[in-house]
Amino acid sequence: MADSVYHELNDTTIPEYLFIRDLPGGAGGDDEINMNEKNKIENCRTEPKLKLINMDSVEVEQIEWLLYPFIPYGKVTIIQGDPGEGKTTMVLQIIAKLTRGEPILPVDSTKDKRTNIDSEGGTVDTENAENNALLQQLEAPVNVIYQTAEDGLGDTIKTRLLAAGADCTKVMVIDDSEQPLTMADVRLEEAIIQTKARMVVLDPIQGFLGAEVDMHRANEIRPLMKRIAVLAEK
Repeated sequence: MADSVYHELNDTTIPEYLFIRDLPGGAGGDDEINMNEKNKIENCRTEPKLKLINMDSVEVEQIEWLLYPFIPYGKVTIIQGDPGEGKTTMVLQIIAKLTRGEPILPVDSTKDKRTNIDSEGGTVDTENAENNALLQQLEAPVNVIYQTAEDGLGDTIKTRLLAAGADCTKVMVIDDSEQPLTMADVRLEEAIIQTKARMVVLDPIQGFLGAEVDMHRANEIRPLMKRIAVLAEK
């Protein structure tokens, strides 16, 4: 059995789990050979192959904005502020606008306070102003996923959405009553695919890290943020 399995190790068609699980324990020289093979396999698993990306081959992509120049589509945006400063209120107002297909901010295509004004000619960089106007226009109302770990849906979130004028038929919540939702949860991607949501809100972010993740440890937070960033790009 030891000889036959050893020969099979040289066959790359054998599934990887056979390499690790079914390595035989022989005697004498066979055992030493098998241990060498096992070490090689372990090294192959833990050390990824080098892959280089030549920037010349990378295509330039245009950023699509939900709210120019603050909230882009396909990216992770963190809204930071002290308790009571209105972070949730602002997010619910944005949700209300999106579900009605309205611009988030009043649009003025002739003026943009974020552009430089030429003191001599009195001219304005109208390119950014036009982008600001165009990129806030929505073709139709969109679906939004809103997850909260602090407030009740019926007594707080629903009433605040109605007060903001949101179309609640387009606001979805993942039911996590049986199993708490985390940023690594596959249900996030499933919900986005099923609802075609254009925005997902996790409020607050620390409520969705998971019980085993310490938010003060960068090595634990970065994999989660990377996962969310990849999901957003999809």
